[in-house]
Amino acid sequence: MKSLLKYALVAVGLMMTFITSAQSDSIKKTNVQFKIGAYYNSNLNYFGRTDSLRSSGFFPMAELWINKHFYINAAPVFVNNTAASFQYAGTVATAGYQFNDQKRWAGNFYVVKPIYKDNSELVQSALKAQVAASLTLQNKIINITGGADVKFSGNTDFGATGGLDHIFRFQLDDKTVLVIDPSSYVYAGTQQFTNTYYKKSSFLLFPGVEQQVSENVKKFNILSYELSVPVILGMGKFQLLAIPSYVMPQNLITVPNRPDLSERGENLFYATLGAKVTF
Repeated sequence: MKSLLKYALVAVGLMMTFITSAQSDSIKKTNVQFKIGAYYNSNLNYFGRTDSLRSSGFFPMAELWINKHFYINAAPVFVNNTAASFQYAGTVATAGYQFNDQKRWAGNFYVVKPIYKDNSELVQSALKAQVAASLTLQNKIINITGGADVKFSGNTDFGATGGLDHIFRFQLDDKTVLVIDPSSYVYAGTQQFTNTYYKKSSFLLFPGVEQQVSENVKKFNILSYELSVPVILGMGKFQLLAIPSYVMPQNLITVPNRPDLSERGENLFYATLGAKVTF
């Protein structure tokens, strides 16, 4: 459970940033806006990595847009599985800056800060902070996105993202807009683990002796491939969101004879559903 919640909070922070980026075009340049929403994730995962409980998550979120570029949001995260029913895990806060010239370039820079409840056993194992940025080259055929991030916990990890998407926008009436955005992404990052092996040593004519050697290893690998189709329906100040996704985890870390220390993951379908209103 510790590792799943650590990973899930990261994923929630990234997903919230995506939501705010995708839905903020209507914000006027000088207006401060407040938004509240609620979101449900059917299967919490970190690049396809899960635990055996297959937890789902619910998180209400409050957003403050200072203008169309600067935003702050916060969301308490509640986890549900066979061992816990609607259990509070912590709060994820995000502050960021985004831009979109509506012609060629769009970008997003943000900082994520998880905040946990007092005396939570998750504090030492969970992410302490994350800094990330992305840049998108927009055109009529396909949008190309690249991004990078730094995650701070007990160790420092680096990540990279590459993606392709194409936005379909349908103006249903004066106040109703439907946006569909088929997307494909690849995620990569550093992985840190302990590698244990046996080394045979010998000296002159004396027989060799096997010794167990453990070393810390840090590698930069592809973590997952993901396909998704975000769908957003905007009706005046009210918005509905659905993101069906299919994730394929890569380079799972396994420890021989220690499933408790090994990463659990498989190709996984999950969905995020949500609603938001602007005041």
